[in-house]
Order: sequence, then structure tokens, then C-alpha cells
Amino acid sequence: MKMNVPNALTILRICLVPVFVLFMLTGIGGSYGDIIAGVIFIIASLTDTLDGHIARKYNQITVFGKFMDPLADKLLVCSALICLVELERIPAWIVIIIIGRDFIISGFRLVAAEKGVVIAANIWGKVKTAVQMFMVIFLVFHFGGVFEVIEQILIWAALLLTVISLVDYIWLNRNVLEEVH
Repeated sequence: MKMNVPNALTILRICLVPVFVLFMLTGIGGSYGDIIAGVIFIIASLTDTLDGHIARKYNQITVFGKFMDPLADKLLVCSALICLVELERIPAWIVIIIIGRDFIISGFRLVAAEKGVVIAANIWGKVKTAVQMFMVIFLVFHFGGVFEVIEQILIWAALLLTVISLVDYIWLNRNVLEEVH
């Protein structure tokens, strides 16, 4: 593996996941645990944006990065969502739909790759990811009051965008499944 800045940022993001989980679920940090976890989540999320930008700008795209970057993203978001279920801040059934969509898309991409087809993310997937990130941030900080209304709006928006992006993704790339029976 060629170690470059984007790959180092991806590894950092993976390493931040257990630290985030510790602050979310163990009580480490006391009354500041949620705030510390939220800051860790934001930093980890920003590394995703930064590593992709640097990799493209400086032509540092690697096989490791292509594989590990999306895996690191899924690990971060899925870990956060599972923590939030444990803390009863989001219903498990919504998290199952969100994670299930990611598994379906990952499987779809594997089938496409077998056929030599590369499927890029589209606008629905990007908007879905942004809304999910904001949802997780609000749910992690969990300020209460009027913010609980915002949390609920973000949960339902993330769920709706998850379903829309899945249907759109499958519909636009349905030809990938033509020979699969």
C-alpha cells in the first residue's frame, strides 16, 4: 500500500470510530461525552471530504483508497447509528433500512464491477449522505428542546432520501442486473 495523505486520513477515520463509540456508550467524558463524541464524529466526517478532495486534486487515487474510503464511511455512519439505537435516540427499524440500503448498493456495485461497469454516486446519494450526517450530528449532540423537532425532521428526511436514492440507483442501473437470475 502506498501511504499518502488521503490514505492516512482514511486510516485516521477508521481509528476514530472506536474512540467515538467509547464516548457515546461508556460514560467516558461524563456530561461532556456526547459533545466529545459529536466533535469526533464531525472531525471523522471532515476527513472523508478532505481525503477525496486531496486524492483527486493531487492524483493520489489508490486501490487502497478506492476500497477503504467507502468502507471507512460505512463503518463510521453505521457505528454512530447503532450507538444511537442503543441510546434510544433513533428507532432500530429506521437504522435497519438505512444500513440495508448501503448493503444493497454495495452488492449492486460488486455485480456491476464484475461486468466492468463503474457506477458513480448521483445527486440523490450525495444529498442522502449529507442529510444522514447532519441527522447523526444532531442526534449525537442531543440538545433537547426545539432541537428534538429538528432531530425528528432530519430522521424522516434521511429515511425518505435513503429510500428515494435506493430506488433511483436501482432504476438507473437496472441493466446491470439483466443477466442475473
